[in-house]
Amino acid sequence: MAERAQISSIDALEAFRSQLIIYVSKARPALEEVTAEVMRTRSWLETEKRTYWENQVRKRRKELEAAQEALFSARIANLRTESSAEQMAFHRARRAVDEAEEKLRVLKKWTREFEARVQPLVKQTEKLHTLLSSDMTHAVALLTEVLNILAAYAEIKPPSPIESNPGATAGEPAPEASGSPAATPGAPKT
Repeated sequence: MAERAQISSIDALEAFRSQLIIYVSKARPALEEVTAEVMRTRSWLETEKRTYWENQVRKRRKELEAAQEALFSARIANLRTESSAEQMAFHRARRAVDEAEEKLRVLKKWTREFEARVQPLVKQTEKLHTLLSSDMTHAVALLTEVLNILAAYAEIKPPSPIESNPGATAGEPAPEASGSPAATPGAPKT
């Protein structure tokens, strides 16, 4: 039998396994949070903000119509020219409508571009999540198995000199390899 292996780093393997478990337990929730944040952002763009700006466009158009009516009424009433306050209200309402429509256009553009920009990154995080969920969990299991095997191996006692020389008995010394007749058992002494 060959020399016994010198196992001195079981503790180092156990420390590595422990650190791997800690890493996986921290990295997996972080990746899940990133995925959830992407989904929340997508939902925010597609529903909440879109609804908000569509409502703003409707509201501001109503305000513009009211300002136009006030301006038109001022022109018709008494055949006088409209006041500067009525003109300012109309222009303010017109700018508010333009601003809301522009924000809605930008939001729709962001919504379209969001998938194209984020999807490659989401795929990478999904790959990393798969790696952490299955491959690293499998690695921890394999390390546990290796540690158990190494611990069992380290507990095996080295073979005694008697077991290494099958011809020797418990009370007899092992024969010498010098080749002299005196060294051979049963040889006549001279």
